[in-house]
Amino acid sequence: MKMINIGIVDDHQLFVKSLSLLIDTIDNCKIVAEALNGRDMIEKLKRMNPQPDILLIDVNMPISDGAEFAAYVREHYPGISLVALSMKNDDHTVLKMLRAGCCAYLLKDIHPNELERAILQISSKGYYNADVSNFRRLLVQSRPEGKGQLSDRELLFLRFACSDRTYKQIAAEMHLSERTIDGYRDSLFQKLGVQSRVGMALEAIRLNLVDL
Repeated sequence: MKMINIGIVDDHQLFVKSLSLLIDTIDNCKIVAEALNGRDMIEKLKRMNPQPDILLIDVNMPISDGAEFAAYVREHYPGISLVALSMKNDDHTVLKMLRAGCCAYLLKDIHPNELERAILQISSKGYYNADVSNFRRLLVQSRPEGKGQLSDRELLFLRFACSDRTYKQIAAEMHLSERTIDGYRDSLFQKLGVQSRVGMALEAIRLNLVDL
């Protein structure tokens, strides 16, 4: 298995050092870059060859926030997989990072075993969805392989669900009752084998069901 080169961008130096030590204990993983803000990492990326395979990005940073930095890296270094790190778990923050180009969203209190699983899956598959990892046995046979197995209304709902709209706002946009919107949500949770709006958004992106 090839070595996975990893960079960390976080304004808390103690957290960076602790996370680096943890990742260096994972087989075939190596920390190749550390930075306390996005601007510093951008300067390091300009001089690095080869580039990191994965960048772990703090959501809230000074100088440039996580989403701004992620969007820059996605545009200028498309070969790097971007992973958001945060203490926040609200839909708005998660979806903002996904739209900026992140392929996974990890909480900072993540268990070391799950962090290792996430890094290895991102390296091999290009994404990590904790919902699917935890609940992949749920209705696997009903997961859609493409857009053909979802109705136009379900696809429209998915697109809205991947935005920062609330479910109430989505209901207004689609001219439907909130109960009907809840039905779309529950149906797609089942079809995609997920348990949350964030998991649904990640699966929609992975399956190319939406274009962010």
